[in-house]
Amino acid sequence: MSAEAAEVPEPTGEEPAAPPNGHRPQALVFSFFGGVVRGRDLPPIPTSVFLRLLGGLGVAEAAARATLARMTRKGLLERIQVGRAAHYRLTPEADALVRKADERVSAPAPFEQPDGQWTLLSYSMPESRRDLRHKLRATLTWAGFGGLRDGLWIAPGTIDVGAVFADAGLSEAAGLAEWFSASPLPGVRVERFIRRAWPVDRIQEEHETFVRTWWSWSENEDPLGQVTLLGADWLRVLRADPGLPARFLSPDWPAARSAAAYRRCYDALLPAAQRCLAVELGQAVPG
Repeated sequence: MSAEAAEVPEPTGEEPAAPPNGHRPQALVFSFFGGVVRGRDLPPIPTSVFLRLLGGLGVAEAAARATLARMTRKGLLERIQVGRAAHYRLTPEADALVRKADERVSAPAPFEQPDGQWTLLSYSMPESRRDLRHKLRATLTWAGFGGLRDGLWIAPGTIDVGAVFADAGLSEAAGLAEWFSASPLPGVRVERFIRRAWPVDRIQEEHETFVRTWWSWSENEDPLGQVTLLGADWLRVLRADPGLPARFLSPDWPAARSAAAYRRCYDALLPAAQRCLAVELGQAVPG
């Protein structure tokens, strides 16, 4: 599936409300493409597949149809008419976002960064540019930054900030910012500034909730829906934790366990999900 360094588009306020699973329909569509479709030689996906998949995840048919239409208008999906039925595939731009995000989703150790290395970023934004400020903050958060104080952000590891801004179309913001590779000097309480920049307790709970939810699953449920929901849940964890160094956190910091749970579940669910999709596309017979 998709996640990180490139920004998968965030839902907007006009999108249908999230179903009980907590994910908006657009996030589920991206998870489906990233987790099951991308990288395989598949034809465009018919509307009926999305309606069944999203319906099984609690999205009403009207909301599912509205999501497909909205993503098409936004240039994220391409609509192909086949007879009387509409089929969809990612546009090249959206596919590039999903591909780049997959680099972290599929990483064997997505929360590990080179020890002792940090990236500092400072910017000064005119008060009149609140629109740019909002997009910049969202982009930095997705890239792994936390705010130390107004206009000063920090991220674990060495971040290619220029590439982050370029991918997000923020060349204007790049001209208002400076960024540096940094390491703490002796006497700096690293655990203290980590807790100032990130909501550590909430991040820990995201990991623990993911592990509780996915360490085991029911084989009686739809594997295509499960792998889609798994990917969306995993993206939420990746978005929350930029790879905070575990040695400065609690002794039982759960990042390694949640990464193991994701890989275990994804590897187990994917073959059945692919078979299910092949049946939906008429490429295999049921059974």
